[in-house]
Amino acid sequence: MTVRHALVPTTLGELTLSADGDALTGLYFPAHTHPPTAERLGEQVDHGRDALLSAAAAQLEEYLAGKRREFDLPLRPGGDAFSEKVWARLRAIDYGDTVTYGDLARELGNRHLAQRVGWSVGHNPISIIIPCHRVLGADGSLTGFAGGLARKRRLLALEEPDAEQAGRLF
Repeated sequence: MTVRHALVPTTLGELTLSADGDALTGLYFPAHTHPPTAERLGEQVDHGRDALLSAAAAQLEEYLAGKRREFDLPLRPGGDAFSEKVWARLRAIDYGDTVTYGDLARELGNRHLAQRVGWSVGHNPISIIIPCHRVLGADGSLTGFAGGLARKRRLLALEEPDAEQAGRLF
């Protein structure tokens, strides 16, 4: 198989899924902050006729409906060694949990790397599936997100534990 992409309608807008061979290489929002190059996208295909893109679209739909907490897809984000470490750590953040950029920097060995961590998080090519939305500012505030802060807020609300949601009702 070749480099290819498909447009997938979701509750977050029309998302772009991209793949190269047997691995997913991207999930992009409309007006994504760091959009993919045409080379990274390849030709447009119908996701229903591509086994990998179809599986990714189905798992994404299940996640957005609150029926899936983890993704089971082959991924190839294609970054430098440091970014790959950051993205691997993002995949280890449990559903419903959050961390800060500083937390990630400390876990990677140097609290002074927070800005570099932030760059890698911001350039994550496989949004949602590599859950960069689970990273917050040092004070717990919502900070930059390639899909926009409104989408980040929606994703975090989707994952919010029931007890916390109930606690906000009273």
